[in-house]
Formats: sequence, structure tokens, C-alpha cells
Amino acid sequence: MTGTGEQAPASVAELQDELRGVGYLADRGLGTAALIALRLGRPLLLEGEVGVGKTELAKCLAALTGRELIRLQCYEGIDTHQALYEWDYARQMLHVRALSEHELADADTIGGLYSEDFLLERPLLQAVRAGGRAVLLIDEVDRADDEFEAFLLELLSDFQITIPEVGTVVAEERPIVILTSNRTRELHDALKRRCLYHWIGYPTVGEEIDIVRVRAPEVSEALAKKVVDAVHRLRDMDLAKPPGVAETLDWVESLGAIGAADLDGETAVDTLGSVIKDRDDLEFVSGDIARVVPNG
Repeated sequence: MTGTGEQAPASVAELQDELRGVGYLADRGLGTAALIALRLGRPLLLEGEVGVGKTELAKCLAALTGRELIRLQCYEGIDTHQALYEWDYARQMLHVRALSEHELADADTIGGLYSEDFLLERPLLQAVRAGGRAVLLIDEVDRADDEFEAFLLELLSDFQITIPEVGTVVAEERPIVILTSNRTRELHDALKRRCLYHWIGYPTVGEEIDIVRVRAPEVSEALAKKVVDAVHRLRDMDLAKPPGVAETLDWVESLGAIGAADLDGETAVDTLGSVIKDRDDLEFVSGDIARVVPNG
């Protein structure tokens, strides 16, 4: 099984430049972690606050490498059938009925119901079979339960899947694998040991202005700075759900949608729902908007 090192950029700076070209600004720490993951063919686990660009990195790596993005969205109660594969029971039943009508339903034909023809691929099996043509995003793995996390261990170690009726499917080449976590619960050490790890925090004011300018180049630097400054003040407030970078971009786009060329108290209140996503937070901030936009 080969890794992805032969496809990796020559340096961290080169990878940062290439990611910038597809609209993603990675600092040196994240760029280094991503480059090591690409060269070694190792999964990369990204933890951090909501909306800081963890999921977006996988999307941009897919765009950068020309690979298919295969996304497994984790949630409470997800099981292996939803993540791995299922049998197409509806087609199997139709096939049995058709055979019965022609009196052909013997043991051999019934056994054939569990063949590739009736196999429904789910994201993990798709990624194993796609191998070097895919970026596998296992998103919000912290939302899944302990049993599902344990199931992932063998996959992340050997990148092979055993289907009892079909056999073992082994990836000829590892896909690029990104796991994300918002730390709603602590992940087990066994999972972390199989991955490279990087924490993505909130960007500095300067870094966030650069992100806005790259993702929304039509926005003036003055407006970008006003919005970013306001978002950083919001993060300093005691909010239930502080805004991430995604909300910064949403706010900029909302201001553009109403034709606002500036951010003042009135436009801030009008568009606050694009950056604040909690009712109590919304009421709290609306009542103290001068703290968010002091010169508005």
C-alpha cells in the first residue's frame, strides 16, 4: 500500500501557497501538519472551535489535488452499516420474486443475492475502493459513540474492510484522511495514536482579515477590518456560542446582500443573525451593540 508522499508539495510554504490558491489560508503549524499527513499517508485529526476551518481544509485539499471528496458526517447513533455498506434489500426481494416466478430460486441463486450487484457502498467503503483518488472526511467524529470510534481503529490502521459475504477489500493506495472534532466529548487515545493531530484556534485579527480578503475579494479592506474587529469583540463577550470564522464570512456576505458599505450600530443589529446563532446571545448583544461596534 503506497502513501501520498509522491504527490505532496515540496515544502510547507509551497503547500500554503497552493491552499491559498483555492481559498484557504493555513498558518505554518497547520500547513506543516497537513504536509506531514500527505507525505506519510497518515490520517490527520483536527480539533478546534466550531467554524474555524476544519471541514473546509478537507474540501480545499480535494480541490487542490483533484480528488473526490467523500464525506462521512458523524452523529449520535451512527452505526457501521450507515458508514460502511448495506445490502439493497428492495432489489434483493425483487430479484427473488422474479426468480420465483420462473421457478429458478434454488440455493445457488439465493446465495447470489449477497454479491457485488446488491451491495450499496457507504462513505468508508467508497473511500477504500477509491484509494488515491479520494479525500475522506470523517466529520465531527466526537458526535459518534464509543463503539463507532472503536470500529474506526482498524480502518485507520490498515485501511481495509472485511465484508463477510464478499471478502476483504484493501485500499491499493491510502486516501487522504481528515477527521474533525469539536470536542463535545474527549476522543480515546487509541484513535488519536493512529492520527497526526493539530489544534486549530481562532485566527488573529490580521489573519482573519486576510481570510476575509481572500474569500470575499470584493469587500474593502476597511469593511473587512471593521467586521473582524467586531467579531473579536463578540468572542471576548460571555456568549454561549462565540462566532467562528465561518460566521465572520457570513456577516460580510450579509452586509453585501443589503448593500451596506460600512458597519455601524444599525447595520450590525440588522444583520446580527448572520453571526450570532443563539437567542439569548442575540438579545444580549443587541442590547449592548455599542460594545461590538463602538464607533458606529
